[in-house]
Amino acid sequence: MKKNKNFSLKTFSKYISVGAIGLHLVSGIIVGVFIGYYLDKFFHTSPLLTIIFFFLGVITGFYNMYKDVLKYIEKEEKKGENPPNED
Repeated sequence: MKKNKNFSLKTFSKYISVGAIGLHLVSGIIVGVFIGYYLDKFFHTSPLLTIIFFFLGVITGFYNMYKDVLKYIEKEEKKGENPPNED
């Protein structure tokens, strides 16, 4: 039973990591749209700044996603370098 619990915690941890990667993409876009929207209201330039900040949010989201994936790969490689001793 302990082995199944450990397996499910490892699986759950991986799902959280993948979910965080997706969340970073979406949050970058949402923040960019909100900033652009309120700047458009302030400067009366609708929808120019919303579109510009949307694309900046997409770029930022993908950049954050890229960093997260690299971090995840590095973490998995470190796990593989030190296999448990079966003696």
